[in-house]
Amino acid sequence: MEQRTEQDVSPYRIFSRAEWATLREDTPMTLEPAEVTRLRSMHDRLDMSEVEEIYLPLSRLLSFYVAATQTLYGAQQEFLGTQDPKLPYIIGVGGSVAAGKSTTARVLQALLTRWPNVPKVDLITTDGFLFPNAVLDREGLMEKKGFPESYDLPGLLRFLSDIKAGQRPVRAPVYSHLIYDVIPNQWIEIDRPDILIVEGLNVLQAGRLPKDGKAVPFVSDFFDFSVYLDADEEVLLSWYVARFLALRGTSFADPKSYFHRYARLSDEEAVATATSIWNRINLVNLHENILPTRPRADLILRKSENHRVEEVALRRL
Repeated sequence: MEQRTEQDVSPYRIFSRAEWATLREDTPMTLEPAEVTRLRSMHDRLDMSEVEEIYLPLSRLLSFYVAATQTLYGAQQEFLGTQDPKLPYIIGVGGSVAAGKSTTARVLQALLTRWPNVPKVDLITTDGFLFPNAVLDREGLMEKKGFPESYDLPGLLRFLSDIKAGQRPVRAPVYSHLIYDVIPNQWIEIDRPDILIVEGLNVLQAGRLPKDGKAVPFVSDFFDFSVYLDADEEVLLSWYVARFLALRGTSFADPKSYFHRYARLSDEEAVATATSIWNRINLVNLHENILPTRPRADLILRKSENHRVEEVALRRL
C-alpha cells in the first residue's frame, strides 16, 4: 500500500513561511511603515516583511472567501425570491494571552478596509462582554477572569445574532484595560459593516452540549472564518513576562490603573509576580479552554520566539 504522510491525512494544508508568502501574488501593499508601527502591540513584533509575507496572502485569501460567500448569499436570495440586505462577514481571532491577537486583528482590519471596493470593517473584542468586576468578585470569579464562565455569554450571543440578522445599529459594551473593568454605560455601535472582526481568548470555545438535546449556539457558530494564534507555552510565558515588565513604566504607572501596585516592583519581583499570575491563571485557561479550540480554527498562525509567523495551517474545504 502507498504510504500516506501526516500532511495527507491532516484536515489542514501546512505551509512554511516562504511557501505562504508566494501566495500573495500581486496583492498590493496598502500600509505605510508608520501605520504598521501604530498597529503593533507593545510586546509584539510586526514589520513590513510580516505584513507582506503573512498578512497580504491572508488578505488575498479572505477576498476570495468573502466574494464566494456573497455569491452563495445571492444564489439563496434568488432561490427564495427575497431582497434581504447583505449580511456581515464575521472573522474570529483567538488564541492565548500574549499571543498577538490584538495586533493580528488590527492588521487585518487595516488591510481589509483598503480593498478596492472599500468595505466597512469593524472590530470588537470580547473583553467588553466580561462580567463587571463587582459581579466577578461576588461570584468568586476574579481568579477566573478570561475563563469562559467570566463572560456574559448570553449577551455576546445576542450581539452576534443581531449582527447576523442585519439589525442596525447593534451595541457592544466597552472594556478598559487601564481600570481592568467594563466601563459602565459606554458602548460601541456596530452599524451593519461588510466585515466584522471579533477578537478574544475563547471565541472558538464550543462548550458542552445539553443533555436535553436543545440547540445551544456557540460564538464560533456566527463566524465565517476563524484564525488561531499559536506558540509554544514557554514562548508565550516569555512574551507575557516581557509585556508585564514593560507595562510598569507605562499603563501601570498611571494611579488610576488597576495594576498600579505593580509599577514599582523591581525586575526580579516583577518577573516572579508575572510568572505566578501566568501559572495560576493564564496557563490553566490555556490548557483547559483555549488550546483545545485550536483544531476548530480555519487558519492557524504558528509563531516562533521572535514573534514571526513561521508556519501557516489552512483548513481544507
